[in-house]
Amino acid sequence: MNDSMTSISAKTVVFIVFPNVKLLDLTGPMQVFADANLDCAGRYDVNVAARLGGDVCTDAVIPISTTPFSDLRSMDIDTLIIAGGSGAFGAAEDRDFLDDIRALAARSRRVGSVCTGAFILAHAGLLAGRSAVTHWESCDRFRETFDDITVEDDAIYVKDGNVWTSAGVTAGIDMSLAMVAEDFGRQSALALARSLVCYMVRPGGQSQFSTTLRQQSAGASGRFDELNAWIASNLTTTLSVEDLADKAAMSARNFARLYKIHTGRSPAKAVEQMRVDAACRLLEETDLPLTSIAKACGFVDDERLRRAVTRAHNIAPGEYRQRFGRGT
Repeated sequence: MNDSMTSISAKTVVFIVFPNVKLLDLTGPMQVFADANLDCAGRYDVNVAARLGGDVCTDAVIPISTTPFSDLRSMDIDTLIIAGGSGAFGAAEDRDFLDDIRALAARSRRVGSVCTGAFILAHAGLLAGRSAVTHWESCDRFRETFDDITVEDDAIYVKDGNVWTSAGVTAGIDMSLAMVAEDFGRQSALALARSLVCYMVRPGGQSQFSTTLRQQSAGASGRFDELNAWIASNLTTTLSVEDLADKAAMSARNFARLYKIHTGRSPAKAVEQMRVDAACRLLEETDLPLTSIAKACGFVDDERLRRAVTRAHNIAPGEYRQRFGRGT
């Protein structure tokens, strides 16, 4: 706790950790709340707590200094966030730990989890009858273990009442930005996102992977990872199969065949999806007209953009902007 940054009106944020907590599950969201104080001192009082306090070893072998749960009794907790990591599964089997989590949650205005921290909330009974998300690798296990929870596999984060859950690792940053937006307005969160060099993510309902990452994860070989990254950075150039084949130093026919084998889709479909994703980010974060967005993302014209976005999301660009744009 930084006393110089604390004011009477500061919102107390408490992160709950345990042995083998994933370091980034903690530090990513923490940085969001810490940086929110830079342009307006005293917005948040950030704390890290473990059941017995002391130094807790993370999965990155870096110890984190923590406050014991007993010291939280005098705190007026605004936001309680459970971090994730491999240690979450063991922590979720500790009855005393779960009792403490239930008691702390009952005293908190808002409760959240990052990654597999959702398992702790679920075992504590705090997600019963709610919608939630966890790391994509654990969604099936989560669904099988808790049949009273609706698992939103494709969400970056889910808000159900005063309980928030976020997907894998860096999704906790998106959730924290959304919490700042809820507390101090979307413009404050957007400024914070720019400072952190990350996107202000729309409220849920989107894939946990960017298109580039989806292309990379589709095949274990990683053969076209470098090419996919190049495509994503050069969307305004001509990206025909022949052009991409030249870039990959292959014949067009062989390239098209191997690309689909290794990524699961044709080069043309991959390029279109990357352009759609780039266009959607501009629809979310800017007021640019469709003609400008189409040009910036490599579409021939705004009509091609409309068709591509509608194919991908089943809504036209205008409606997409209304739902997910910065003015919403």
